[in-house]
Amino acid sequence: MSTHSTEQSSYPRADVDPPSGQLFPYKHLLGIWGLDPTAIKHLLDTADGYVEQNRQAKKSTAICNGLTQINLFFENSTRTLMSFEIAGKRLGLDTISMSTGTSSIKKGETMLDTAATLNAMHPDVLVMRHGDSGAVKLLSEKMDCAVINAGDGRSEHPTQALLDALTIRRRKGSIHGQTIVISGDVAHSRVARSNIYLLNAMGARVRLVAPPTLLPCDVDRLGVEVFHRMEDGLEGADVVMMLRLQNERMQGAFLPSLREYYRFWGLTREKLTVAKDDVLVMHPGPMNRGVEIASDVADDLDRSAIEEQVEMGVAVRMACIDVLTKDLRSGDAS
Repeated sequence: MSTHSTEQSSYPRADVDPPSGQLFPYKHLLGIWGLDPTAIKHLLDTADGYVEQNRQAKKSTAICNGLTQINLFFENSTRTLMSFEIAGKRLGLDTISMSTGTSSIKKGETMLDTAATLNAMHPDVLVMRHGDSGAVKLLSEKMDCAVINAGDGRSEHPTQALLDALTIRRRKGSIHGQTIVISGDVAHSRVARSNIYLLNAMGARVRLVAPPTLLPCDVDRLGVEVFHRMEDGLEGADVVMMLRLQNERMQGAFLPSLREYYRFWGLTREKLTVAKDDVLVMHPGPMNRGVEIASDVADDLDRSAIEEQVEMGVAVRMACIDVLTKDLRSGDAS
């Protein structure tokens, strides 16, 4: 069964029109919502160059020498934190990762006091992940430096959406016109929300596949098609993006059992037969094999782009840091 959204949302424009010749006129990267499509394309184009650089023996550049990057993560992370650390170091920044478990935040210091402390150290880039939606935006209002959202609550995860988009564009040649399925725990996924905004902005056809309990309450305003049966949603799909079940964000019974979930909504070879022959399979990780996705699908070298997504993550985060610090670097300031 398919439910088509009755309210097709128009993609939001930025708060300001991009000045002539300025491809990314924003101080921070807090989300995809509100970014001009031209700015999105500029980040992807810049990241493309870093993909090739990262495949060379000499991966580092000195373009950000003398600048400082602080990674402030209030939630555990492996892929995102490591890729931001690698990205900063490959660009030449002094990169510091701050553990909130051993910081003054653990002793009761407020986030705004932490912001004041960090600001006094004059960092040039602050990368932040937080469990509360809007926390990164609040902190950005107190910081003089560029702030990058590495994931906040159920709100957004912009760099994940950008690396997913880069993966699709490099594999498929374009995002525009592609039928892209996002399946799984959409309700609790900031990755899904950022991807929906980006893919709509770039002209893709977006489908959501999930049980009703795992869909967001504002799904009718997202400009997507909604399916509850995997076989219906996967029909003719170009890309399938599976999502992790975020049990840590669930309160109450959302599913009958993991076994039942896999039976109806887990991605298997059998379910994929209705998609296009060259369908691309993606997952932001970490994967729950045998729950969201079968191992033989995840490990299929012809279809799976899961490892490639990790590679694209470093390039995208290098691009974001590069673009946001451009005016700080000698010779770049106008």
